[in-house]
Amino acid sequence: MSELSDLTTAREPQESQEAQATPATQEDLERYRRELTGYCYRMLGSSFEAEDAVQDTMVRAWRSVEKFEGRSSLRSWLYRIATNVCLDMLNAGKRRARPMDLSDPTPVAQAQLSSRPEATWLEPVPDGRVLPSVADPAETAVERETIRLAFVAALQHLPPKQRAVLILREVLAWKASEVAELLGTTVASVNSALQRARATLAESPPAPSDQADPLDEEQRELLERYVAAFEGYDMEALTAVLHDDATLSMPPYDLWLQGHENIVGWMLGVGSVCRGSRLVPTVANGMPAFAHYHEAEDGNGHTPWALMVMDIRDGKIAGINSFLDTARWFPMFDLPDRLAPEES
Repeated sequence: MSELSDLTTAREPQESQEAQATPATQEDLERYRRELTGYCYRMLGSSFEAEDAVQDTMVRAWRSVEKFEGRSSLRSWLYRIATNVCLDMLNAGKRRARPMDLSDPTPVAQAQLSSRPEATWLEPVPDGRVLPSVADPAETAVERETIRLAFVAALQHLPPKQRAVLILREVLAWKASEVAELLGTTVASVNSALQRARATLAESPPAPSDQADPLDEEQRELLERYVAAFEGYDMEALTAVLHDDATLSMPPYDLWLQGHENIVGWMLGVGSVCRGSRLVPTVANGMPAFAHYHEAEDGNGHTPWALMVMDIRDGKIAGINSFLDTARWFPMFDLPDRLAPEES
């Protein structure tokens, strides 16, 4: 959290204090869609629920746009609506999680696949749907750091209002007075909620990962080695790019493995169905990712198997987060539903 705080203090809030001389247009509302989606994603931990929340926000705003009097900025007004939508959605007390947030790792010799409902799992999100197009390096660093799977998973441990306060204050760099006005509370209450949220995250901080925007030469080489090892099913080469304590998870299954020996053991056992796979690079949650394709059963190219979101730490692969529900993820990431056979 200290690194995040250092970054946010170097940034100016995006909030502008313009008054609306005339009622906002649909175009005025739409220009905030992407950043609102990022906010709702951090709140909800689900890319699909975030898009639903933003759509609900836009509908509510459009229906009430004539009542908007310009006493605050249009952006503040939209965030107030979006916050209320998210808080309503979180009233049931549910939170999204990763497999490693729910259980201890399983030795490969005892590994069994059992699935949990879709609503259990933290979901990946395409960068382009939540990260605004900004040039400021400090702002970009904060935006990317705070959509990492580990960070969003940590946010899910916070009560909803603390979650909103932390995101608004430390991710979006709002002033305490602005957050207090948005939530209809006092500055003292906002500061107290922020302190409690910081304390909770300090007890179970998100695992660190290297920044990867843009990838440096060492990171590019590492990922190239990973692709070559995975596609060639070279377990010695795969071990060489994995941290000793690297993790592999596969939602919707609650199983997760830790350590390169367990990961390789899985790949040579149940995971051997991945022989002959192809990986196509993409990005998700501010990190490198791959669309993972298996050999097609009809022998004609390769078909979707998983979306892999990678964690890199200290020059090696620290985490492979494989999301197997490709019917949901590949369309969201604009990935093809089949790869043509490679030319020999």
